[in-house]
Amino acid sequence: MAGQALTTRDISSDIKNIYGFGLSEGMVSKITNKILPTIEEWQNRPLERLYPMVFLDAIHYHVRENNIVIKKAVYIALAYNLEGFKEILGMWVGGNESSKYWLLVLNQPKERGLEDVFIVSTDNLSGFSEAIEAVYPKAEIQKCIIHQIRKMAKYVSYKDIKELMKDLKTV
Repeated sequence: MAGQALTTRDISSDIKNIYGFGLSEGMVSKITNKILPTIEEWQNRPLERLYPMVFLDAIHYHVRENNIVIKKAVYIALAYNLEGFKEILGMWVGGNESSKYWLLVLNQPKERGLEDVFIVSTDNLSGFSEAIEAVYPKAEIQKCIIHQIRKMAKYVSYKDIKELMKDLKTV
């Protein structure tokens, strides 16, 4: 919430509405002042030189900003390291998902030491492949299977969806 530039009053009110208990604005301020340096340290930590697999996607939210509800996207880069463990490389908040913003997102891990990626899995947003190729030219680009299934399901009759999904599970 603090990352969204909400005031301590907004955060206090949101906590009351969501969790049913209140925190004073002073307490919210103390908490955010305590954790923000840790968050910034995590956001700027050095990364490994190579990640075999990176998943890139965005989650879309409606947020209230200046008393207006707008759409925001949280861009997420999730990777498997060479030991096979998942690692979140970063999260960035931006406007609607676009390949232009993804280009900015892709450059940030590179600035933190990431030199190469073997495979990048994406939702195949228009211009996304070009953004990836500009930053990681050797990476293979793979369209996410979930996005492929969702797109395919749009063309299947509603009465046949259940059977299709059952058949896909065996693949």
